[in-house]
Amino acid sequence: MRIKLLISVFFITLGSFAQDVAKDFDAIDSLYREDQFYLNITYNTLQKRPDGLKQNKLSTGLALGFLRDMPLNKKRTVALAAGIGYSLSIYNHNMGIIDVNNETTYSILDPDNITFSKNKMSLHTVDLPLEFRWRNSTPDSHKFWRVHLGVKLSYLFYDQYKLESSQGNVGQTNLQDFNDFHYGIYLTTGWNTWNLYAYYGLNPLFKSSAKIEGQSIDMNTANFGLMFYIL
Repeated sequence: MRIKLLISVFFITLGSFAQDVAKDFDAIDSLYREDQFYLNITYNTLQKRPDGLKQNKLSTGLALGFLRDMPLNKKRTVALAAGIGYSLSIYNHNMGIIDVNNETTYSILDPDNITFSKNKMSLHTVDLPLEFRWRNSTPDSHKFWRVHLGVKLSYLFYDQYKLESSQGNVGQTNLQDFNDFHYGIYLTTGWNTWNLYAYYGLNPLFKSSAKIEGQSIDMNTANFGLMFYIL
């Protein structure tokens, strides 16, 4: 009899707990936060290129990270967000980067003298984004319009250059002529899952010491693509 009683109490308690959990799932969270994890896919372009420097193939980028959403008003439609992330940016071009006697030289690859199947820079950065957010979200819907305007500081912790050509292969890492810090502004806007993303770098990729035939390589970057948010 005691065993039957204990079993009955157990199942009654379990059923009550399950009902409470179901209510919690159905409850509306009035203190919600939006768009805290992100994934970004971009097409990368080089701006202010030296004479003769061209991009070829497709230069792509991938970024992911976390942003802490901090609502500023009662409706939680205006917010600030700060976070940390990682980016991989690839640039395909016709600029040769050769190390001769521990000195790096830059030149435009002449198609009459050399052909190449691969010539690219890969930049790996840690990103610190800070953005101002507007959205018309509600506590019970995750489908809404958003506009995010931000600034981003990036630290270059690893870079790689690869050339595969008719005259041989070249590979270099951690070039001294890259700026360690990059910064720029960006805009994200869209509806629900699909969001357009645009970034414009405000400082050059290379230091002023990097030159092609006496001309400084003052290139910065502009990136365009899609932004996806989770939670």
